[in-house]
Amino acid sequence: MTTNKTHPYKILFLCTGNSGRSILAEFLLRQSAGDKFEVYSAGANPTGKVNPIILWVLDEVFNIEAASARSKSWTEFQDFTFDFVITLCDRARESCPVWRGQPIIAHWGFEDPANFIGDEEQKQQAVTKIAFEIKRRIDLFIALPFEKLENIRLAYAVQELGRNDL
Repeated sequence: MTTNKTHPYKILFLCTGNSGRSILAEFLLRQSAGDKFEVYSAGANPTGKVNPIILWVLDEVFNIEAASARSKSWTEFQDFTFDFVITLCDRARESCPVWRGQPIIAHWGFEDPANFIGDEEQKQQAVTKIAFEIKRRIDLFIALPFEKLENIRLAYAVQELGRNDL
């Protein structure tokens, strides 16, 4: 059986603080995928604010205006039914709740931008590097032939995008 779902697919990106990686993924996918996805991000323990360097990278490097970005808890989405839930940090993967509708769950681990040390320019460079790594996975993700893949094969393909050797 193939995934005969009509668009948009609902996707949730999860991190611990929802202040960096998940925000990057949310806005990068929105820019890249058009109306194919309805994109959200959240955190297990949201910080309450988005890392300003994340907003700078989105604006200056990708020309994405992300003033609407906000750090929020995944409990805000507990009643949603997602097609995909993708964790971007190990702590979020370990504490990821059970989601309604049995979404495809995958883990794409990335370094935490909040841990980067250095001056502002060094931090911007480090976050830009992570953003391009996330963008590469997103580009591969949206190139998957969703309509032609069986759910089990689609789940495997999305999970494989989390491999570090891409």
